[in-house]
Amino acid sequence: MTEMDSQHLSSEQQSGEICVFSPSPLYTVTIEAGPDDQADVHFHAGGQGVWVARMAVCLGSSVTLCAPFGGESGILLRTLIEAEQVSVRPVNSQGWNGGYIHDRRGGERHVIAEVQSPQLTRHEVDNLYNATISAGLSARCVVLTGPAHESVLLADVYRRLAHDLSTNGTLVVADLSRNALKALDGGVYILKVSHEELIDAGYCHRNEPAQLRAGLDQLQQTSGARHIVVSRAEAPTLALIDDRLVNVQAPRLEPMDPRGAGDSMTAGLAVGSAAGMALDETLRLAAAAGALNVTRHGLGSGQRDHIEQLAKRIDVQPDAG
Repeated sequence: MTEMDSQHLSSEQQSGEICVFSPSPLYTVTIEAGPDDQADVHFHAGGQGVWVARMAVCLGSSVTLCAPFGGESGILLRTLIEAEQVSVRPVNSQGWNGGYIHDRRGGERHVIAEVQSPQLTRHEVDNLYNATISAGLSARCVVLTGPAHESVLLADVYRRLAHDLSTNGTLVVADLSRNALKALDGGVYILKVSHEELIDAGYCHRNEPAQLRAGLDQLQQTSGARHIVVSRAEAPTLALIDDRLVNVQAPRLEPMDPRGAGDSMTAGLAVGSAAGMALDETLRLAAAAGALNVTRHGLGSGQRDHIEQLAKRIDVQPDAG
């Protein structure tokens, strides 16, 4: 972070508080194999925004989640989220929150039932926007997470949020795809995408260094993001820091569940940014959070001391290509 960045931050914002914009929180029911062949059933809050918020709390940050809640599932979700030490700015929704029931007793995820997140009404979007601006302007960093599906809300909401928050001195970290990604035109401090999202949005065609570098340059021009981080599954993360391209190499760990690594990485990027860490150190923290999360059953979960220890083993080097 530059001296200029710090000068735009109030003492209240420098507290390290993080606000998460989460338009599609989900309930999750997962059935695991328990002792004596008994079913072990786990109830959790989920969805991208919730997983980011959970990991940010694990890393020691104070987190506010701005999200819509409706029906019986909304009551359950809000209770579960608040039990994880996340402050909730709720927006009442006419529709019930979506969710899923998965069976993992055989080692793989089998879908038993899925309920789609509702499309938000115009007034619900307005209320969610206002809640995020209100909480975000008192935070050090705001994380913009995507909807469960494209019809939940218009992609232009992300452009407006990034503009309004950054203009008023709040750092914006975004983890978006498809239409929401394409809607950005400035205001994002760190943009995190996966290589699949980069390909899906048409910025490149293959997960190859030359293709990714060209796609990153194009994405930086169109999105206006100051820094971009591309997660690449088992391959080293690629990051464009200003005009500097670096590889971020984490230790290879056998995955228990590959889902959630990207959201944990996003949380690390937000926590490092909110704390005013140097960008290379922020990348190390984010990579460590993502790497350890795949070794666990719980998405967006981990222990701060374990992640900080692993961060010391993360290698950040200039890209040789």
